[in-house]
Amino acid sequence: MLKIFSTQISGLFKKMIENEAFEMEDAGRLLAQAAVGDGSVFIHGFGEMQGVTAEALDGAEPFPKVKRYELETISREDRFLIFSRHSDDSEALMLAKQLKEKDIPFVAVSTSVPSEEDSLLELADVHIDLRIQRGLIPDETGNRYGYPTLIAALFAYYGIKFTLEEIIKEYEDEE
Repeated sequence: MLKIFSTQISGLFKKMIENEAFEMEDAGRLLAQAAVGDGSVFIHGFGEMQGVTAEALDGAEPFPKVKRYELETISREDRFLIFSRHSDDSEALMLAKQLKEKDIPFVAVSTSVPSEEDSLLELADVHIDLRIQRGLIPDETGNRYGYPTLIAALFAYYGIKFTLEEIIKEYEDEE
């Protein structure tokens, strides 16, 4: 099973590179506006995506100028990074709407799902699709399991982080 899972994860990462690379770069650029200026980058993950928040704040290599989610203290110089399993997550949508009301640009990372109402796809300045519609491993009865949203989100997180760090380095070299 682990070999099948590994092969499927590898394929998922390849799809994300092929289809989401520009969005990861755009996300890095958007967040760099705060990181090289007077702002901060706020981050929040919903559900299992709190793992991305922990990595950004407490990992061996923290995200540049990152702060834990605090909507009350956010200003127009700040940027926001939201991680959610699905693009129609009600809690993530509530936060996205609050950010829109405050005119705070933000990046959302989630699996795109059809929605009758608002979606992170429409609300976010940049949206990165995790592309996980179902589990990766088939079982004998036709069901699928192994739903690695956190792994995919961490992959997207690092894509954004590496881009942002390149931009910061270029900015510092120019000074």
